[in-house]
Amino acid sequence: MTAIRLVLYNISPEKLFIGSVLVVNGGNYLYNLILGRLLGPAVYSEAALLITFLLVLSFLGMTFQLATAKFAILFSNDDWVALEQMLYKYALGFGLLIGILLFAFADNLQELFHTESSLLFKTFAVSVPLYFFVSVNRGKYQGKQDYQKLSLTYQAEMWGRLVVTLALLWVVPFKPTFLVALGIALSFVFGLIPTDFNIKRIIKKFKLSKENKRKVMTFIALTACYELTQIIINNSDILLVKHYFDTFNAGLYSSLALIGRVVYFVAWMFVMLLLPTVVQKQKDGEATAPILIKYVSYISLLAIAIIFCCAVFPEFIVQLMFGEAYVSMAPLLWQYALATSLFAISNIFAYYFLSLDKYIPVILSGVLGISQIVMIMFFHSTLYMVVQVQIIAMVALLVAQLLYFAHNNILNKTS
Repeated sequence: MTAIRLVLYNISPEKLFIGSVLVVNGGNYLYNLILGRLLGPAVYSEAALLITFLLVLSFLGMTFQLATAKFAILFSNDDWVALEQMLYKYALGFGLLIGILLFAFADNLQELFHTESSLLFKTFAVSVPLYFFVSVNRGKYQGKQDYQKLSLTYQAEMWGRLVVTLALLWVVPFKPTFLVALGIALSFVFGLIPTDFNIKRIIKKFKLSKENKRKVMTFIALTACYELTQIIINNSDILLVKHYFDTFNAGLYSSLALIGRVVYFVAWMFVMLLLPTVVQKQKDGEATAPILIKYVSYISLLAIAIIFCCAVFPEFIVQLMFGEAYVSMAPLLWQYALATSLFAISNIFAYYFLSLDKYIPVILSGVLGISQIVMIMFFHSTLYMVVQVQIIAMVALLVAQLLYFAHNNILNKTS
């Protein structure tokens, strides 16, 4: 035990967080792999739809998390308390609105995505407000760079979802998709661990100045727009495939997407480290571009390694992770990994500029995200075509981000 404490003491909080995120991603992959093997392609397509809804929810929650993180660095004392109050209120209000809409349109969602029941959507909807509360909580830890508590809240949610869902599937004799929805909903409760929510600070009235409130609301609005483009780019393909293809092919595609997105999920941890570091360096008048270049280099090297493995050992990877029933998707694996890698690298650029209050990349992502949806709507005769359309869109997005970065650097040097 003494040796373990000594090792942990010598590990920086950032490295501890990176290690924790790798464990969380590994746990989430294990969760999906077990579901894929237990349920089979057809039923897994419905479980994967719920997991996609969870990812959409996480992007929406990220709006509040990033706003909390950024202004936790810039604000202090009464301004920070007033901001905290405002964000909790807005997050819960927005969560209630989303939850009510999901519940109200559950039958329409059932028809749109060809699911057996609308109950899974209703179960998910009830838990939505809690997730936005968790997002503000995580934003405080991220902004204060308290990576131990930030790591713990993600660990608690992941392990809670994995253990509870599997226990429900093994013990409760009910429809598997409803049990998956219930497991996801209950995992949000675990996401509250730890929390330093102080009811006294929320009850006592604090007021944010008009200027600071304008800054916060501008950042929230523009971040929400960017997170919307994230939702479009990262999830529209699964939703459209679920709509256009039968449940078996949709399940196969969901397994492909899960394996191919490993680069994106690893890139996400660098976003968590990037934003507070860039905001702090900008506040201190230091150069921020070296941080971006460092993280882009890490993601690029990882992406090359993953694409290579997916191209050389596709059947082995698919069979190992999901089993024989999914192996027909193997030839597409490296192509999907390529599309996701391009998006992950573009994403680092976008969050970097978002941290610096520069919003052109948000517009670029929105335009390319909508283009991706339109192209898939017109070109979806095969799953191969769906993936290749995404590669085209993501190449265009990355080129646009690189050109903007180069243009911005030239302007900074000449100013």
